[in-house]
Amino acid sequence: MVAFPSAVNPQVLVLGGGPAGSTAATLLAQQGIRTRLLEREVGPRFHIGESLMPDTYWTFRRLGVLEQLKAGPCVKKYSVQFVNESGKESQPFYFFENNPHECSMTWQVVRSEFDQMMLENAARHGVDVRQGVRVLDVLFEGDRAVGVKVQTAEGKQEIYHADVIVDATGQSSLISNRLKLRQPDPFLRKASIWSYFEGAHREEGLDEGATLVLATQGKRGWFWYIPQHNNIVSVGVVSDLDYLYQPGRSDHAAIFQAEVERCPAVKRRIEKGKRVTGFYATRDFSYRSSRLAGDGWVLVGDAFGFLDPIYSSGVFLALKSGEMAADCIVEGFRNNDLSAAQLGKWGPTFTLGMDRMKRLVYAFYEGVSFGQFLRKYPHCKRAVIDLLIGDVFKDSVDVIIEPLQQFIAEMKQMKSVAVS
Repeated sequence: MVAFPSAVNPQVLVLGGGPAGSTAATLLAQQGIRTRLLEREVGPRFHIGESLMPDTYWTFRRLGVLEQLKAGPCVKKYSVQFVNESGKESQPFYFFENNPHECSMTWQVVRSEFDQMMLENAARHGVDVRQGVRVLDVLFEGDRAVGVKVQTAEGKQEIYHADVIVDATGQSSLISNRLKLRQPDPFLRKASIWSYFEGAHREEGLDEGATLVLATQGKRGWFWYIPQHNNIVSVGVVSDLDYLYQPGRSDHAAIFQAEVERCPAVKRRIEKGKRVTGFYATRDFSYRSSRLAGDGWVLVGDAFGFLDPIYSSGVFLALKSGEMAADCIVEGFRNNDLSAAQLGKWGPTFTLGMDRMKRLVYAFYEGVSFGQFLRKYPHCKRAVIDLLIGDVFKDSVDVIIEPLQQFIAEMKQMKSVAVS
């Protein structure tokens, strides 16, 4: 990977080489802005979040990686399908029902390979990519971010200055934690445990690459089931933090297996497979920062916030935040304005889209069956599929607001009557 001379200060420093950081850096470099990206890890890195949303297509096209994805080994994803606690499968939500364009197909990726592809693409577009560099601190003059203190791959400490700092450091979120901006979502205090299986069940044809969302008994949680290339399936359980780690439960393997027993649809799918990794876990992962920009700095991807894994929105939101932030940074350089207002111009549009997606997340955890919902409100089907695609930055999807509120109210009323 090519680096420009150390003596030449970058105009923008991007901290973190995940999807958000690579996206922002690439788009900045395409516009001739000297951009240096600092990544702590060296080489491919493991990360969860393998399922993409179709609306990533447009960002991939801008980045110049679309043809590489098409030619690669990744499993094609055409739909999302839900399986209820009794094992009944919904009709797949095929993305192309809304739009027959090729953008209605996406991929199930291996994140180590995907992130490396994105990082190498950034370097090809002229980004000064430096791996093995640990950012120790973000430097401020007053309220303005002006640079970073780092430890290089050789163990030396150095200072890099720049006009703009893009924080793409994921959940460690250097700036957000320093300024105490993180706000957890009290309704989404969840945890997840997952592993990978070889030779587990796969559907055929269009449905081979579908993301499956499978409810556990009593709707205490749900499993994701994501088929990948090389005959691997990512399988994980998500539930309330207090439930998953209730007293007496601490061993990840035991918790995972107990939840498999509560989900016959998953048990049946993995019983002929072989687990090929250990277990991974994360917890209490839904949060948002109270601000996404300041003078000379901006947060993108998980450094700004994370919603929930239910609709596989993580990479999509990372890409879009990196894209929107880059466009505002480019405009800021053109107008000689790198203020908080300029760098954060994209915030209201982005958070509105994120809130629209969150509405669907909340509905799922309220126990909404979208099959039943759409049978009662068939005119909402397009909006639901648009939300599952990631086409969330348009007002037409708000058609579901009142029907969904009414449906949830009726559900609660029926439960109340049943209990009484």
